[in-house]
Amino acid sequence: MALLNFRKRDAGAQAPTPVNPQVEAFLQGYSIEVMPRTAEKVENFRDLLPEGTRVYIAHIEGTPIEDMVATAARLARDGYPVMPHFPARIIRDKAMLEDWIARYQGEAGVDQALLLAGGVTTPHGEFDSSMQLMESGAFDRAGFKRLHVAGHPEGNRDIDPSGGMKNVEDALQWKQKLSERTDAQMALATQFAFDAKPIIAWADGLRAAGITLPVHIGIAGPAKLQTLIKFAIACGVGPSLKVLQKRAMDVSKLLLPYEPTDVLADLAAHKAANPDFNIEAVHFFPLGGIKTNATWAIENGGASAVPANAT
Repeated sequence: MALLNFRKRDAGAQAPTPVNPQVEAFLQGYSIEVMPRTAEKVENFRDLLPEGTRVYIAHIEGTPIEDMVATAARLARDGYPVMPHFPARIIRDKAMLEDWIARYQGEAGVDQALLLAGGVTTPHGEFDSSMQLMESGAFDRAGFKRLHVAGHPEGNRDIDPSGGMKNVEDALQWKQKLSERTDAQMALATQFAFDAKPIIAWADGLRAAGITLPVHIGIAGPAKLQTLIKFAIACGVGPSLKVLQKRAMDVSKLLLPYEPTDVLADLAAHKAANPDFNIEAVHFFPLGGIKTNATWAIENGGASAVPANAT
Protein backbone atom coordinates (compact mmCIF):
# COMPACT_ATOMS: atom_id res chain seq x y z
CA MET A 1 0.00 0.00 0.00
CA ALA A 2 1.33 3.42 -0.88
CA LEU A 3 2.07 5.61 2.12
CA LEU A 4 0.93 8.77 0.38
CA ASN A 5 -1.87 9.56 -2.04
CA PHE A 6 -1.30 12.13 -4.74
CA ARG A 7 -3.83 14.37 -6.41
CA LYS A 8 -4.09 14.25 -10.18
CA ARG A 9 -2.65 17.16 -12.10
CA ASP A 10 -2.69 18.51 -15.60
CA ALA A 11 0.24 17.86 -17.90
CA GLY A 12 2.94 20.42 -17.39
CA ALA A 13 1.78 21.40 -13.91
CA GLN A 14 4.03 21.34 -10.89
CA ALA A 15 4.41 18.14 -8.90
CA PRO A 16 1.31 17.48 -6.80
CA THR A 17 1.35 17.97 -3.07
CA PRO A 18 1.18 14.69 -1.16
CA VAL A 19 -1.95 14.05 0.88
CA ASN A 20 -1.58 12.73 4.40
CA PRO A 21 -3.69 9.53 4.31
CA GLN A 22 -4.58 9.83 7.99
CA VAL A 23 -5.90 13.37 7.47
CA GLU A 24 -7.75 12.19 4.37
CA ALA A 25 -9.52 9.53 6.44
CA PHE A 26 -10.17 11.92 9.32
CA LEU A 27 -11.85 14.48 7.05
CA GLN A 28 -14.33 11.96 5.67
CA GLY A 29 -17.81 13.37 6.21
CA TYR A 30 -16.66 16.76 7.47
CA SER A 31 -19.21 19.53 8.00
CA ILE A 32 -18.98 23.30 7.65
CA GLU A 33 -20.76 26.35 9.04
CA VAL A 34 -22.22 29.27 7.09
CA MET A 35 -24.40 32.32 7.73
CA PRO A 36 -26.91 33.81 5.29
CA ARG A 37 -24.59 36.72 4.52
CA THR A 38 -21.55 34.49 3.95
CA ALA A 39 -23.55 31.99 1.89
CA GLU A 40 -24.60 34.80 -0.44
CA LYS A 41 -20.94 35.19 -1.47
CA VAL A 42 -20.77 31.60 -2.72
CA GLU A 43 -21.87 31.24 -6.34
CA ASN A 44 -22.17 27.46 -6.29
CA PHE A 45 -21.61 25.30 -3.22
CA ARG A 46 -21.29 22.21 -5.41
CA ASP A 47 -18.04 23.62 -6.78
CA LEU A 48 -16.61 23.65 -3.25
CA LEU A 49 -18.18 20.97 -1.06
CA PRO A 50 -18.40 17.19 -1.39
CA GLU A 51 -21.75 15.59 -2.08
CA GLY A 52 -23.72 15.17 1.15
CA THR A 53 -21.70 17.61 3.26
CA ARG A 54 -23.69 18.67 6.32
CA VAL A 55 -23.96 22.47 6.36
CA TYR A 56 -24.75 24.21 9.63
CA ILE A 57 -26.41 27.63 9.39
CA ALA A 58 -25.43 29.91 12.26
CA HIS A 59 -28.28 32.06 13.57
CA ILE A 60 -26.87 35.36 14.82
CA GLU A 61 -29.15 37.63 16.85
CA GLY A 62 -30.97 40.00 14.52
CA THR A 63 -30.94 37.69 11.51
CA PRO A 64 -34.51 37.36 10.20
CA ILE A 65 -35.83 33.80 10.23
CA GLU A 66 -36.84 34.36 6.58
CA ASP A 67 -33.15 34.74 5.65
CA MET A 68 -32.24 31.61 7.58
CA VAL A 69 -34.94 29.53 5.91
CA ALA A 70 -34.09 30.88 2.44
CA THR A 71 -30.45 29.88 2.94
CA ALA A 72 -31.52 26.43 4.14
CA ALA A 73 -33.78 26.00 1.10
CA ARG A 74 -30.99 26.98 -1.30
CA LEU A 75 -28.56 24.48 0.24
CA ALA A 76 -31.21 21.76 0.25
CA ARG A 77 -31.88 22.34 -3.45
CA ASP A 78 -28.15 21.87 -4.04
CA GLY A 79 -28.38 18.49 -2.33
CA TYR A 80 -26.84 19.34 1.04
CA PRO A 81 -28.32 18.27 4.38
CA VAL A 82 -28.89 21.40 6.45
CA MET A 83 -28.48 21.78 10.22
CA PRO A 84 -29.71 25.22 11.34
CA HIS A 85 -28.83 26.64 14.74
CA PHE A 86 -31.63 27.03 17.28
CA PRO A 87 -30.25 29.52 19.86
CA ALA A 88 -32.51 29.20 22.91
CA ARG A 89 -32.10 32.74 24.19
CA ILE A 90 -33.44 34.43 21.05
CA ILE A 91 -36.50 32.17 20.83
CA ARG A 92 -39.31 33.86 22.75
CA ASP A 93 -41.61 30.92 23.42
CA LYS A 94 -42.82 27.51 22.29
CA ALA A 95 -44.99 29.05 19.57
CA MET A 96 -41.94 30.70 17.96
CA LEU A 97 -39.93 27.50 18.29
CA GLU A 98 -42.64 25.46 16.58
CA ASP A 99 -43.02 28.12 13.88
CA TRP A 100 -39.31 27.97 13.08
CA ILE A 101 -39.39 24.18 12.94
CA ALA A 102 -42.41 24.23 10.63
CA ARG A 103 -40.79 26.78 8.30
CA TYR A 104 -37.55 24.84 8.04
CA GLN A 105 -39.39 21.58 7.41
CA GLY A 106 -41.94 23.01 5.00
CA GLU A 107 -39.55 25.06 2.85
CA ALA A 108 -36.25 23.16 3.12
CA GLY A 109 -37.08 19.65 4.37
CA VAL A 110 -34.90 20.13 7.45
CA ASP A 111 -34.84 17.24 9.93
CA GLN A 112 -31.77 18.06 12.03
CA ALA A 113 -30.71 20.91 14.27
CA LEU A 114 -27.92 22.26 16.46
CA LEU A 115 -29.39 23.30 19.81
CA LEU A 116 -27.47 25.81 21.90
CA ALA A 117 -28.01 28.56 24.43
CA GLY A 118 -26.74 31.27 22.10
CA GLY A 119 -24.46 34.20 22.77
CA VAL A 120 -27.17 36.54 24.08
CA THR A 121 -26.77 37.53 27.74
CA THR A 122 -30.44 38.27 28.44
CA PRO A 123 -32.97 35.75 27.09
CA HIS A 124 -35.67 37.18 24.83
CA GLY A 125 -38.31 34.98 26.41
CA GLU A 126 -38.86 31.71 28.26
CA PHE A 127 -35.85 29.74 26.99
CA ASP A 128 -32.40 30.01 28.50
CA SER A 129 -30.62 26.81 27.48
CA SER A 130 -30.51 24.08 24.89
CA MET A 131 -31.77 21.67 27.53
CA GLN A 132 -35.05 23.60 27.72
CA LEU A 133 -35.41 23.38 23.93
CA MET A 134 -34.99 19.62 24.10
CA GLU A 135 -37.36 19.28 27.06
CA SER A 136 -40.08 21.05 25.03
CA GLY A 137 -40.43 17.89 22.95
CA ALA A 138 -40.95 19.99 19.81
CA PHE A 139 -38.16 18.31 17.85
CA ASP A 140 -39.31 14.79 18.68
CA ARG A 141 -42.88 15.65 17.74
CA ALA A 142 -41.63 17.02 14.41
CA GLY A 143 -39.70 13.80 13.76
CA PHE A 144 -36.20 15.32 13.69
CA LYS A 145 -33.68 12.59 12.97
CA ARG A 146 -30.55 14.27 14.36
CA LEU A 147 -29.91 16.76 17.18
CA HIS A 148 -26.49 18.15 17.98
CA VAL A 149 -25.63 20.00 21.17
CA ALA A 150 -22.64 22.13 22.09
CA GLY A 151 -19.37 20.81 23.48
CA HIS A 152 -16.62 22.89 25.04
CA PRO A 153 -13.18 21.21 25.16
CA GLU A 154 -11.69 24.22 26.96
CA GLY A 155 -14.67 25.24 29.09
CA ASN A 156 -17.14 28.08 28.61
CA ARG A 157 -17.18 31.26 30.69
CA ASP A 158 -20.83 31.80 29.85
CA ILE A 159 -21.71 28.49 31.54
CA ASP A 160 -18.99 28.54 34.21
CA PRO A 161 -18.37 32.26 34.90
CA SER A 162 -15.70 31.57 37.52
CA GLY A 163 -13.81 29.20 35.28
CA GLY A 164 -13.53 25.45 35.53
CA MET A 165 -15.75 22.83 33.93
CA LYS A 166 -18.34 21.83 36.56
CA ASN A 167 -21.47 23.31 34.97
CA VAL A 168 -20.35 22.23 31.49
CA GLU A 169 -19.81 18.68 32.75
CA ASP A 170 -23.17 18.61 34.57
CA ALA A 171 -24.90 19.74 31.37
CA LEU A 172 -23.16 16.98 29.41
CA GLN A 173 -24.41 14.36 31.85
CA TRP A 174 -27.95 15.67 31.33
CA LYS A 175 -27.55 15.59 27.55
CA GLN A 176 -26.18 12.06 27.75
CA LYS A 177 -29.32 10.94 29.62
CA LEU A 178 -31.56 12.70 27.10
CA SER A 179 -29.82 10.92 24.22
CA GLU A 180 -31.01 7.66 25.73
CA ARG A 181 -34.65 8.87 25.67
CA THR A 182 -34.93 10.47 22.24
CA ASP A 183 -35.23 8.72 18.89
CA ALA A 184 -32.97 11.34 17.30
CA GLN A 185 -29.28 10.68 16.85
CA MET A 186 -27.26 13.01 19.05
CA ALA A 187 -23.69 14.27 18.97
CA LEU A 188 -21.54 17.00 20.48
CA ALA A 189 -20.50 19.77 18.08
CA THR A 190 -17.67 21.62 19.77
CA GLN A 191 -16.16 25.07 19.89
CA PHE A 192 -12.95 25.34 17.87
CA ALA A 193 -9.52 24.77 19.38
CA PHE A 194 -5.99 24.92 18.02
CA ASP A 195 -4.04 22.30 19.98
CA ALA A 196 -4.67 18.56 19.77
CA LYS A 197 -3.44 17.70 23.28
CA PRO A 198 -6.22 19.43 25.26
CA ILE A 199 -8.78 18.15 22.75
CA ILE A 200 -7.62 14.54 23.20
CA ALA A 201 -7.53 14.89 26.99
CA TRP A 202 -11.06 16.32 27.02
CA ALA A 203 -12.45 13.64 24.71
CA ASP A 204 -10.85 10.88 26.78
CA GLY A 205 -12.27 12.50 29.91
CA LEU A 206 -15.76 12.33 28.44
CA ARG A 207 -15.52 8.61 28.00
CA ALA A 208 -14.16 8.16 31.51
CA ALA A 209 -17.17 10.10 32.82
CA GLY A 210 -19.61 7.86 30.95
CA ILE A 211 -20.37 10.34 28.15
CA THR A 212 -20.72 8.24 25.02
CA LEU A 213 -22.05 10.94 22.67
CA PRO A 214 -19.87 11.06 19.55
CA VAL A 215 -17.85 14.24 19.07
CA HIS A 216 -17.77 16.45 15.98
CA ILE A 217 -14.68 18.48 16.72
CA GLY A 218 -14.66 22.18 15.86
CA ILE A 219 -11.69 23.31 13.79
CA ALA A 220 -11.00 26.87 12.66
CA GLY A 221 -10.36 27.02 8.93
CA PRO A 222 -7.52 29.00 7.33
CA ALA A 223 -7.58 32.69 8.24
CA LYS A 224 -5.36 35.63 9.08
CA LEU A 225 -3.71 35.22 12.46
CA GLN A 226 -5.19 38.43 13.87
CA THR A 227 -8.68 37.27 12.81
CA LEU A 228 -8.30 33.98 14.66
CA ILE A 229 -6.94 35.61 17.81
CA LYS A 230 -9.93 37.98 17.83
CA PHE A 231 -12.42 35.11 17.50
CA ALA A 232 -10.55 32.96 20.01
CA ILE A 233 -10.67 35.65 22.68
CA ALA A 234 -14.33 36.41 21.96
CA CYS A 235 -15.28 32.73 22.16
CA GLY A 236 -13.31 32.01 25.32
CA VAL A 237 -10.89 29.53 23.80
CA GLY A 238 -8.41 28.80 26.56
CA PRO A 239 -5.28 26.61 26.60
CA SER A 240 -4.88 26.27 22.86
CA LEU A 241 -4.89 30.06 22.40
CA LYS A 242 -1.23 29.76 23.35
CA VAL A 243 -0.64 28.12 19.98
CA LEU A 244 -1.75 31.32 18.24
CA GLN A 245 0.14 33.55 20.66
CA LYS A 246 3.33 31.58 20.05
CA ARG A 247 2.82 31.88 16.31
CA ALA A 248 2.28 35.63 16.64
CA MET A 249 5.71 35.93 18.28
CA ASP A 250 7.39 34.28 15.29
CA VAL A 251 8.12 37.08 12.83
CA SER A 252 8.55 34.59 10.00
CA LYS A 253 4.95 33.38 10.47
CA LEU A 254 3.26 36.57 11.66
CA LEU A 255 2.02 37.63 8.24
CA LEU A 256 1.25 34.13 6.96
CA PRO A 257 -2.33 32.82 7.21
CA TYR A 258 -3.00 30.18 9.83
CA GLU A 259 -3.90 26.75 8.50
CA PRO A 260 -5.24 23.85 10.60
CA THR A 261 -2.69 21.41 9.20
CA ASP A 262 -0.87 20.59 12.44
CA VAL A 263 -3.88 20.16 14.74
CA LEU A 264 -5.67 17.97 12.21
CA ALA A 265 -2.57 15.87 11.53
CA ASP A 266 -2.16 15.25 15.27
CA LEU A 267 -5.82 14.37 15.79
CA ALA A 268 -5.84 12.18 12.70
CA ALA A 269 -2.75 10.30 13.89
CA HIS A 270 -4.37 9.73 17.29
CA LYS A 271 -7.55 8.46 15.63
CA ALA A 272 -5.55 6.12 13.41
CA ALA A 273 -3.74 4.71 16.43
CA ASN A 274 -6.93 4.56 18.52
CA PRO A 275 -9.86 3.62 16.23
CA ASP A 276 -12.36 3.79 19.11
CA PHE A 277 -11.44 7.42 19.82
CA ASN A 278 -14.79 9.20 20.22
CA ILE A 279 -14.19 12.01 17.71
CA GLU A 280 -16.13 10.83 14.66
CA ALA A 281 -16.09 13.93 12.44
CA VAL A 282 -14.57 17.36 11.83
CA HIS A 283 -16.67 20.51 11.84
CA PHE A 284 -15.09 23.55 10.16
CA PHE A 285 -15.61 27.15 11.22
CA PRO A 286 -14.61 29.01 8.01
CA LEU A 287 -13.37 32.15 9.76
CA GLY A 288 -11.28 33.12 6.74
CA GLY A 289 -14.11 32.51 4.26
CA ILE A 290 -16.03 29.51 2.96
CA LYS A 291 -14.11 29.29 -0.32
CA THR A 292 -10.76 29.56 1.48
CA ASN A 293 -11.74 26.76 3.87
CA ALA A 294 -13.13 24.51 1.15
CA THR A 295 -10.05 25.04 -1.01
CA TRP A 296 -7.80 24.04 1.89
CA ALA A 297 -9.87 20.89 2.40
CA ILE A 298 -9.69 20.05 -1.31
CA GLU A 299 -5.92 20.45 -1.30
CA ASN A 300 -5.40 18.43 1.89
CA GLY A 301 -8.33 16.03 2.08
CA GLY A 302 -7.87 13.88 -0.99
CA ALA A 303 -10.91 11.74 -1.77
CA SER A 304 -12.72 13.03 1.33
CA ALA A 305 -12.99 16.58 0.00
CA VAL A 306 -13.69 16.23 -3.73
CA PRO A 307 -16.41 18.76 -4.65
CA ALA A 308 -19.74 17.43 -5.89
CA ASN A 309 -19.28 18.99 -9.31
CA ALA A 310 -15.85 17.38 -9.71
CA THR A 311 -17.06 13.81 -9.33
